[in-house]
Amino acid sequence: MKRLLSLLGVVLYCAFSASAYGQDAAERLDALENAVKSQARTIEQQQKTIDSPSTRPDLWSRQLGGSRVRLMDISMDALFAAGASSEDDESLQTLQGGGHDPRKRGFTVQNIELSLMGAVDPYLSGESHIIFFIDPLSGETQVELEEIFLTTQSLPFGLQLEAGHFFTEFGRINPKHPHQWHWQDQPVINTRLFGPDGMRGPGFRLGWLTPLPWFAELHLGAQNAGGETMASFLASEEFFAERAIGGRPFVDRGVKNLKDLVYLARLDNSWDLTDELSAKLGFSGLYGPNASGAEAETLIYGADLLLKWRPENNDRGWPFLTWESEIMRRDYRAASFRDDSDPADVVDLAAETLKDWGLYSQLLYGFQPGWAAGVRYEYAAGSGDSVGGRDADPFRDDRHRVSPLLAWHPSEFSRLRLQYNYDRADHLEDREAHSVWLGVEFMYGAHPAHTY
Repeated sequence: MKRLLSLLGVVLYCAFSASAYGQDAAERLDALENAVKSQARTIEQQQKTIDSPSTRPDLWSRQLGGSRVRLMDISMDALFAAGASSEDDESLQTLQGGGHDPRKRGFTVQNIELSLMGAVDPYLSGESHIIFFIDPLSGETQVELEEIFLTTQSLPFGLQLEAGHFFTEFGRINPKHPHQWHWQDQPVINTRLFGPDGMRGPGFRLGWLTPLPWFAELHLGAQNAGGETMASFLASEEFFAERAIGGRPFVDRGVKNLKDLVYLARLDNSWDLTDELSAKLGFSGLYGPNASGAEAETLIYGADLLLKWRPENNDRGWPFLTWESEIMRRDYRAASFRDDSDPADVVDLAAETLKDWGLYSQLLYGFQPGWAAGVRYEYAAGSGDSVGGRDADPFRDDRHRVSPLLAWHPSEFSRLRLQYNYDRADHLEDREAHSVWLGVEFMYGAHPAHTY
């Protein structure tokens, strides 16, 4: 406003002066034009000074009157699917075992995510994600707190602390939100080891950027072992009622000491092999108690690899080629269990280690701007019997899946995907199933666009 008044004052002054001294029309116009140009240059120079890096205001806050207002990024991302399958809706709940997989003939509301991110102060940033979805069978709307955590910004010695409620940083898929997946459903082995909604919980994770000559970051963390998102550990009675590990009864152990937490170790490595080719290699491990009885424990470990090619003369990131693979294994050391409260129905289970392993490998090719095509192969198997037999257990039987994919991005903030799944699984009556899913996604707000 002060700049506008100053400019208006110059204009009026020049006009008055020209009239008072009797200049002719041409001279008055020249004087007025020169004065306006001079003031405009002054204002432009002042604006450059204000916007310079040394004087620019804090990106996360603004001074309004006597108050300082903190700003945050707010966004919404929506995932929907429509499709058909040779299996009915009841069977799809286990065949498509992920909580945000398309798993209903017709239409599925997979995931609606509200994200809020911003700076707390110069030392901390905060992030939260709240999700909504509709149960495909009951039609009830479900609301979940997916993540809320803080991250430090300036710890010494290459350290970074993350604390709150967050996804466990195991492998490549588990820490990612559903809209960050290239395929529409999570891998079968992830569903088996980490449950339908992925492994997440309250705790902390400490990262250390090592001084090695390549990018290498070590993560160490601890989280609560209980809750429905801790499937392979202490889990919950409600979770076991639906997906008991190996059909075992649930034993409520509670938390007594530090041995009753889940512990994480992960090492991330990254290299630029050439100007156009990069590689990432990771190793992950988890250890904690499980819900099969006293002193029972679970060990999960795995490795993941990502190779990415993108030419230097790309057009908005296209073309590109990514090859992503992950292999993991779970040793579920189940305790012995005996229940003879009903003489007619005595339950007597010996201690046993249930072993489950699997992998996925996916290749995605962005062949022209906005378009990508790929194929994913998955395998899951195990050893050690489930109650009722492993072949009849939809979360421990032998599984194969092949999934071709075609994706189109009208812009950075919308996506359409067509995916076909061929499943071969021992628990199915016909041993195989065919499904086709059309997925639609859109996002708005300050959420970052998809990256490849």
